[in-house]
Amino acid sequence: MVTSARSIASLTLSFGLVNVPVRLFSATEAGSDVRFNLLDKDGSRLKQQYINERTKKVVERKDMMKGYEVEKDHFVLFSPDELKALEEGSSHVIEIVSFVPQSSIDPLFYDKSYLLAPDKRGAKPYALLAEAMRRSERCALAKWAWKAKQYIVQVRANGDGLILQQLRYAEEVRSLADLNIENADVSNSELQLALKLVDTIAEDEFTPDEFQDEEKARVLAAIDEKVAGKQIVASAHSEDEIVAGGQVIDLMEALRSSLAKKPAAKAPKAASNVTKLKPTPVSAPTRKPAKRAVTEPEPVAAPAPRSRARK
Repeated sequence: MVTSARSIASLTLSFGLVNVPVRLFSATEAGSDVRFNLLDKDGSRLKQQYINERTKKVVERKDMMKGYEVEKDHFVLFSPDELKALEEGSSHVIEIVSFVPQSSIDPLFYDKSYLLAPDKRGAKPYALLAEAMRRSERCALAKWAWKAKQYIVQVRANGDGLILQQLRYAEEVRSLADLNIENADVSNSELQLALKLVDTIAEDEFTPDEFQDEEKARVLAAIDEKVAGKQIVASAHSEDEIVAGGQVIDLMEALRSSLAKKPAAKAPKAASNVTKLKPTPVSAPTRKPAKRAVTEPEPVAAPAPRSRARK
């Protein structure tokens, strides 16, 4: 279940002489993955420990320090107070340095996303900045120092407000040019068939809630079966879904065969006044971790199935 939004920090967007007080929110919800606990054979939970490499003794968390390795096995040590002092050097100002066309930023540079909402007395400048970016079809590039690290960020406007997108530095992004991809000639007839295939399954927009995590649903269904005392059996994909690796295929014939397959009819979309590109939060089932592993069942009647715990 998606929890209510909680502000992470109060910041200031600065451009020119205009300051926009904003609140920062995470744009994504964590913890929706299916996670298994690591247990011993008797069903007891396992506890992670840190071992001193030299003495082979367990080190308690209260006795740990952090250090930066300046050369092999030589470290500069930092106490918790010193690390905290480094983080306190962070700035609460997001300094806009330029406005660029939004299409000029390759999504490869996208990192973590945040939502920005106006803080007290920030509604008017917030709305002004958002509308200016919509009209100009540009986004802002800014610098932001946060938790002892400086980020380059993009601030962009959608129909509802402002989004802050952390960007990766150039040295962190690989280029396709480095892969020496082989060039292959494409005939006009092949291209026309490919374009026709694209057109048969083309959509005018991306609708996020049309996609569900089918693999997650499969794992949850298997967990339900396990709770009901059934044996888990691996499910294989059908032969039609398997691509024959290493086989020489007739590209034109493959394109024609693809065109012959009619796409499944989609249910009509309900009318809505909500912006269609707005991500729709989907509640994900959650489960309470088992306290102990289930022992091998006796050959008696299985207990009545119980459903997964949900919020």
